Amino acid sequence: MTEWVSPLPHPFLEDRHRVLAERLRGEWGPGLQNAQAKFDAGEFDEDSAARAFVAVLSREGLLEQVLKGGVRDLCVAREFAAGVSGFADNQLALQGLGSYPIALAGTESLKDRFLSPAERGEQLPAFALTEPEAGSDAGAVETTAAKDGDHYVLEGTKTLISNAGLASYYCVFARLAGSKDTVALVVEGQAKGLAVERLSVLAPHPIGTVKFQGCRVPSSQRLGDEGEGISLAFRTLEKFRPSVGAAALGLAQRGLTESREHVRRRQQFGRPLAKFQMLRQKLADMLVAAELAQLAVYRAAWLLDGNQANRSERAQASSLAKLTATEFAQQVVDETVQLFGGRGVLQGEIAERLYREVRALRIYEGTSEVQRLILAKELLDSDSNAE
Repeated sequence: MTEWVSPLPHPFLEDRHRVLAERLRGEWGPGLQNAQAKFDAGEFDEDSAARAFVAVLSREGLLEQVLKGGVRDLCVAREFAAGVSGFADNQLALQGLGSYPIALAGTESLKDRFLSPAERGEQLPAFALTEPEAGSDAGAVETTAAKDGDHYVLEGTKTLISNAGLASYYCVFARLAGSKDTVALVVEGQAKGLAVERLSVLAPHPIGTVKFQGCRVPSSQRLGDEGEGISLAFRTLEKFRPSVGAAALGLAQRGLTESREHVRRRQQFGRPLAKFQMLRQKLADMLVAAELAQLAVYRAAWLLDGNQANRSERAQASSLAKLTATEFAQQVVDETVQLFGGRGVLQGEIAERLYREVRALRIYEGTSEVQRLILAKELLDSDSNAE
């Protein structure tokens, strides 16, 4: 892959994060590129590609280091992975998102059984929160968990669940039957009463609908106490929300890099595209968008890593990071397609792949509209004179 456009220095990363970035380039880069090339060539289906990416991500203990590290470690890793392959980034995110509730509230037995293998890339987890009628409104969860002796019995449907049908286990969030309280459970992928229907989406990766019909889950696989389910989901999403922005940043950086190389090579009317003033302005605007996104993402990650911010400030920074980075990345990638011209919409071209990969980031883990609502709420609630 062409050397990326280097972002300007900023104050939010420490030397250890820069060392991590160098290790990622050296130890993940070739393997991720090779796996993506095999997937593009049809040598892998979605499931085998997912396993191949996780195998690469777990090399040299880097996956474990990233998942046990802070938000900045995760953002550095997702920015790099997404720039190489949106599919790889999806698997990196799922290894963390699907296992973090166990890190937060699992017993030592559950951590040994599920968390540690996920950090080593030996098991693939899933995060099962979204339902057909409960997306950004996670409080509208209708899947129920009824207590039956030393088990819970799950009934309901989760949808748009990444790693559906492939996951070794699912962290499932449900409402206690007959109550408004919620509970989080670890459900094994082969559990009786669990059925999966695979879905196809714009940028391929394993995703589907998971149905629970009389699915019995031992009480020992509950995370935290009854009543803490949605709280655990929100705490997990709080950590991972800025990293969605980091993935968007990686796609934007890749789009800017590919655009720069294209306009240098491509000749029109006897001279390179890079000599045309209007196209130079486009590239400058793309650079501005990527730089602003980077600052928003890493400021949020820095604050979430414990740098003197209260809950309201963390919430604002996190939402601003996801909103800014995903919206700006969409703009950058759209301009990449435009600069590539007809080639930009050809299947198999990098511009076309980036266009498919970037779109979902403005939707999952809180749509752009939801992020604006959060920001407006924080802005208005912080004003004691507001009516």
